[in-house]
Amino acid sequence: MSWDLFVWFALGAVLCWASGAFFAWKGRSALVYAFTLAGLLIFFAFILGMWISLERPPLKTMGETRLWYSFFLPLAGIIVYGRWRYKWILSFSTVLSLVFICVNLLKPGIHSKTLMPALQSPWFAPHVIVYMFSYAMLGAATLMAVYLLFFRKKASEVDMNITDNLVYVGLAFLTFGMLFGALWAKEAWGHYWAWDPKETWAAITWLCYLVYLHFRKARPAEWRTACWILLFSLVCLQICWWGINYLPSAHINSMHTY
Repeated sequence: MSWDLFVWFALGAVLCWASGAFFAWKGRSALVYAFTLAGLLIFFAFILGMWISLERPPLKTMGETRLWYSFFLPLAGIIVYGRWRYKWILSFSTVLSLVFICVNLLKPGIHSKTLMPALQSPWFAPHVIVYMFSYAMLGAATLMAVYLLFFRKKASEVDMNITDNLVYVGLAFLTFGMLFGALWAKEAWGHYWAWDPKETWAAITWLCYLVYLHFRKARPAEWRTACWILLFSLVCLQICWWGINYLPSAHINSMHTY
């Protein structure tokens, strides 16, 4: 599979996701599922093709992790739609996925078959894939917060329960991702945790979402503050994911700069 084909797979997937979002507003559930799942299959076909052609999981570069995030966002959207029938979530997830797809088209990165020894571990793929899924679920929770704060400007108990459930799932997978990463680090570098800049921001991100859940339990009526905590948590998540690459300390001390 050549990266040059990405634009065509992405176009087909986005058109399907946009169609699914359109039919969500029209109340045509069968078509919502059909088009959204078709888009997911098209996009995953490209990921699988890259996996086969590279002879390794496409998880090494930022561009490759953005592939998985672009895939998991509509998946998170259809999960939310299927469970709670929020019509707008598929429109938001499609637009956000399109943003990451456009970034990949403008800045594709280098996709080589070679992997440094530290990445040649059975924990490499599950660690990154689980993290990307958790990022997508936490991203969906942030979409809920943005919608409630700036569009709807009010929140019911049901709205916040949906947001809480997304954070529960996202934080659970984030925790599994960290555990897989610790096992990988032990195998690759001989220790589970070293307070590397990436690991430090991963811990900060994990704690931020934990603060959100504790705040919701302690002060369930203060939904606005809780939503702002989610927005702050997403900023920390973005620093952990890609922002750390622009910090001088990461280039000097980080084991996660490949």
